[in-house]
Amino acid sequence: MHRGQILAAAFASGLTILGGAFLGAPLVSAQGTAPVPAVPAPAVSLKELRGPQTFAPIPDARERSIALFVEAGKVITHPRCVNCHPVTERPLQTDAQRPHLPRVVRGEAGLGSPGLACTSCHQADNIRLVGVSLKSMPGHPKWQLAPLEMAWEGQTLGAICAQIKDPARNGGKDLAALHEHMAHDSLVGWGWNPGEGREPAPGNQEVFGQLIQAWIDTGAHCP
Repeated sequence: MHRGQILAAAFASGLTILGGAFLGAPLVSAQGTAPVPAVPAPAVSLKELRGPQTFAPIPDARERSIALFVEAGKVITHPRCVNCHPVTERPLQTDAQRPHLPRVVRGEAGLGSPGLACTSCHQADNIRLVGVSLKSMPGHPKWQLAPLEMAWEGQTLGAICAQIKDPARNGGKDLAALHEHMAHDSLVGWGWNPGEGREPAPGNQEVFGQLIQAWIDTGAHCP
């Protein structure tokens, strides 16, 4: 390798050549000060759900609690959850969160209107559809909307956090019951098995439940 190639390789690798010797140091500016290289923060995918152990190094319990809930918020604010927590009488559907077609309403107890209950179309299991854009019909034995008091559509994560902790708005659940619902309820679990044509919620229900429990254990603080 001739001298020009050596110089090019050195600059490409961030080394300094001084008196013909390679030094394991960053390039030095004309003023004699070494610039501090910018280190980008690692990208965090919204489709990834990190477990509680990721946040264990955060020393302050309140800050760790908030970080845990923000991570769980990837699931809570995902279309698989928000679509069934609308702020209106009409559910949302698809990853684009469009108003439900055909036009249906919440009805009493979130089960649909008389003569057109949610389970009129939504059966006990997902049904694969052929020749239509939706690809599949969601299904679950308990298919219904969340109570209006638990509307998440358009809410900030902090507002949702305060809402789900409030027994007056969460169906009378204490934190233990809230964890049980999040970690083990099979309708919540449908979010990770939504049928063809829909993006599943990030991660899985087991990790989601672990995040919720760790959030509770650190004081259940809200963003």
